[in-house]
Amino acid sequence: MQGRAYYSSPVGHLIIESKDEKITLLNFLKTERLDEASTPVIEQCIRELDEYFYEGRKFFTLELDPQGSPFQLKVWNELLTIPYGKTESYEGLAIRVGDIKSIRAIGLANGQNPIAIIIPCHRVIGKNGDLVGYGGGLENKTWLLRRGFFGAAQIILAQINFNFRPYIIQRWNLKTPLHSPDAVTGRIL
Repeated sequence: MQGRAYYSSPVGHLIIESKDEKITLLNFLKTERLDEASTPVIEQCIRELDEYFYEGRKFFTLELDPQGSPFQLKVWNELLTIPYGKTESYEGLAIRVGDIKSIRAIGLANGQNPIAIIIPCHRVIGKNGDLVGYGGGLENKTWLLRRGFFGAAQIILAQINFNFRPYIIQRWNLKTPLHSPDAVTGRIL
């Protein structure tokens, strides 16, 4: 059974498609909406996206069925191994795939990832740390990466005993407590 739904996320409107209870597409909506057909796996995907964006979920448990060449599937499977809150360079990904000379092909496969966010192509950056290319736009890539970094940092800080906070503030030369608004975003950390 095929399904389709739309999801309004903090990074824009997304389209979700499924076939035979596996997610086949999760991407930024760039066309007009078509008829929706909900399925159990699409409902699960929406729940997990809600948890990812609003409740701190770090990984997904959905069955995926991206369609691509054997090389693309190899790259997309490798993307799934990049941990939450971490990034990998295109060169590093090429080494992990087993062919340092395939950096451009890695970039193409990354850009053709049909299941954005769940297969975390946004975690791939340039060798020098530059944010390069993202089908959903660099501002959304930045948002997703910051969410991952701050989410990972909040988990670590939550595990640190409250008594150690003054040391952390002093060591990092922070002038305000860790729970104060971020100077850049104004969000409470």
